[in-house]
Amino acid sequence: MEILWVLMAVVMIGAVLGPYLLRRRGGIRQVHPGAPDAADPANYGFALQEELDIRMPGPDADLLEVLDLVQRTQDWRAASQLLAGTEVHGEQRWQRVQAFAGAASLELQQRPGGVSDTPGGQWLRVWRAEAPKDAGGAAVHAEFLVQQAWRSATAGTDEFRIILEEAKEACSQAALLSPGDPIPYIVELSIARGLAYQRAEFEQLWLKILDRAPAHMGAHLAALHYWCEKWHGTREEAYAFAEAAAARAPKGSLLSALPLFAVYEHLPEVNLVRGFYQSEVVTKAIEGAQFAVHSARPDDPMLAHVRHLLVFFLVRCERWGEAMNQIVHVDGHVGALPWTLSPDPAADYAVYRALAVAGYEANGGSPATLPH
Repeated sequence: MEILWVLMAVVMIGAVLGPYLLRRRGGIRQVHPGAPDAADPANYGFALQEELDIRMPGPDADLLEVLDLVQRTQDWRAASQLLAGTEVHGEQRWQRVQAFAGAASLELQQRPGGVSDTPGGQWLRVWRAEAPKDAGGAAVHAEFLVQQAWRSATAGTDEFRIILEEAKEACSQAALLSPGDPIPYIVELSIARGLAYQRAEFEQLWLKILDRAPAHMGAHLAALHYWCEKWHGTREEAYAFAEAAAARAPKGSLLSALPLFAVYEHLPEVNLVRGFYQSEVVTKAIEGAQFAVHSARPDDPMLAHVRHLLVFFLVRCERWGEAMNQIVHVDGHVGALPWTLSPDPAADYAVYRALAVAGYEANGGSPATLPH
C-alpha cells in the first residue's frame, strides 16, 4: 500500500510541475514556476489549460453553435436540421451523433431528476417522441443508450446487458429509417463488444458497414476494440486488422494511422521504458500515422484524432519538434484519445504539451522557429 501512495504522489507532483520545465540544450529538468528559464507554452500562443475544450478533438463551429442552442432552449429541432444536412456516409456525421448523444448523457448524469426536477437530456426524449421517424434522432438515441451503458453500469452486469439490449433494438430501428446509413451499425460495434458477439455475428455486422462506408475511420477504430486482447481478440488479431486496413487504405485516407491505435491499445503496463518507444513496431506505426496525416484532406474530421495520438507517442519518443508540429494543429481541443481516458483530459494534455515545449527548447527551438 505504501508504494502505491508513493507512486500516486509522484504522478501528482509531475502533473503540477510538468508545465514548468527548464530550457537547456541537451536535457530537461524541472524548475519552480516563474523561474526565468522555465519553458512556457503560452509563449507559443497555446490555450490555457482551463480554456481547453474537452468535448471534441477539433473545432466544429456549427456543432458547437447548435449544441449550445439545444442545451439552452431544450429544443431538439436545430440538432435534427444539422444532422439532416450532414453527409450520411462521412466521418463528421458520426462525430456529431456522438457529440449530441454524449451531451444528453452528461446532462442526465449531472441532473438525474427527481420528484420536482426534470432530468437532464430531456430534449432527446422529446425529439424521439415528437419525431419518431427522424433518422438522426434515432441514431442519437441509440448512441445515447450505448454511452449510458458504459457510463452508468458495470460491464458484465445485468443492468449493463439490459441497457445494451435496448440500444441494439434502437440501432435496428435507426437502420430501418435510413437503409444506406452506416451509423446505426457503427453504433452497434460498441454493443457487440459489450455483449460479446460471436465472431461470425461480429463479422456479419462488419460487412454491413464495409458495404456502406468501406473507408470509415471512426468505424475502424470502433471495430479495433473488439479485436484487442482486453476484449475478444488478441494482440496479433488487432495488429492484423489494423495493418490490413492500412494496406487497403485509399489515397488520402487516415486508415494508414490505424496501426498506431492498435499499438496504443496494447501498451505494456510498464511503458515508461524508453526502449519500447524506440522499437520497430512503434516507429513503423508512427511513420504510418505521419504519412496518413500528410496525405489527408486538411478538413478531414478524423485528422485531429490522429494528431492527438501522435502527440502522445512523439513526446514519449522524445521527438520534440515533431510533437510540437502536431500540437500547433490541435491545441485548444482535447476530446480525443489518449486524453479522454484521463479523469482530467485537459490536465493530462497540458503536461504532455509542456514536456514537448521544454524538449523543443532544450534542443534549440523557440516560438520563432516553430512553423504554423
